Amino acid sequence: MPELPEVETMCRGIAAVAGGQIADVTRPRTRLQSIRIEPRFPVFRRRLLNRKIRRVGRLGKRVLLHLDNQETLVLEPRMTGLVLLRHPPDRTHVRLIFRLTGCAAGEFLFWDQRGLGVARLLSPEQFAEELGPQKIGPDALQISWQLLRERLGRRRRPIKPALLDQKILAGVGNLYASEILHRAKIHPARSCHLLSAWDWKKIHAALRTVLTAAVRYQGSTLRDGTYRISRDETGNFQSSLRVYQRAGQPCRQCGRAKIVRLVQAQRSTFFCPLCQRP
Repeated sequence: MPELPEVETMCRGIAAVAGGQIADVTRPRTRLQSIRIEPRFPVFRRRLLNRKIRRVGRLGKRVLLHLDNQETLVLEPRMTGLVLLRHPPDRTHVRLIFRLTGCAAGEFLFWDQRGLGVARLLSPEQFAEELGPQKIGPDALQISWQLLRERLGRRRRPIKPALLDQKILAGVGNLYASEILHRAKIHPARSCHLLSAWDWKKIHAALRTVLTAAVRYQGSTLRDGTYRISRDETGNFQSSLRVYQRAGQPCRQCGRAKIVRLVQAQRSTFFCPLCQRP
């Protein structure tokens, strides 16, 4: 589930690791499905030992730790992953522990309930090849409305699934795409090539408004309670959601219609049939 606001919150939550040196990396024993680690853990660990973390960054839905040898540790939370300093939801699902020296943070953790997360250590060449601009689109908080239109405006596909394509736009997932289109009053099944310049301006404005607010409130913790911020507390944006997971409930914008759920590209989409007319 973690999308741009949640991953940005994780990055800010572990900011204290910058300047620290990696003293050890451990992988707790478990019978649960293992996360993917590249390269193999012994090599992964050996290459990380004694490396200094220069800075913490984000690429779309990924946490980046830039190291002093120009390599990058990339942590992908995927569906249920968390990157925390301490206080994980439980110890059972802690997948990696990074011990540090020389900074305020003594360690940080990669926790993942379902084991779908990925930890990769990439050289500069590997990073450019696998996560460069040809593979990952512009960040959703940095893209202009003109570039958004340029990248999507000629595509003959519904706008909602198109917003989820990370090669086109990095950071937006299922939750925030529904919220963005509701705020912009755009039906999720509208084809991209039929949207006007004014429509793209509305989508871009809603994109900025929703994601900026969600970052400010440290993301959304949904019904399963999986997503937590670094102090093992819930996010705070879920109470501001207008449509997501609210099928059958009154629209918080018009107050007249009930939220409808439909399936697009095997994902649930939520919208108001009155505010977002076809």
